[in-house]
Amino acid sequence: MVKSTKKDNRLDDGRDFDYKRLDKVIHSRIRFAALCYLDAVNGASFIEIRDRIGATDGNLSVHMRKLEAAGYVFCDKTFNRRVPLSLYRITQKGREAFAVYKTDVKDFFSPFA
Repeated sequence: MVKSTKKDNRLDDGRDFDYKRLDKVIHSRIRFAALCYLDAVNGASFIEIRDRIGATDGNLSVHMRKLEAAGYVFCDKTFNRRVPLSLYRITQKGREAFAVYKTDVKDFFSPFA
């Protein structure tokens, strides 16, 4: 049986269960899904992200603004035949934060799972 140490949130096997380690900007279903998709494709339009992750326009726009405000994504707004086109890509800061987030989430799981 693995025991927890009293002085911190770690088990003897080194896993840390402190929820504050998780990046609260990323730790939202829509923001997480959008970052996963952008990380996989390197860039996408608002419509493409919306359709791929199953979000609504209003909901996605709020979450993308939060990612943009954190510096995790960059939005290039242009027009295509007078129709606004928002193209998003993950920034270096976003890639680094996402890599840390993935590592932190993995630490919550048993190494034997």
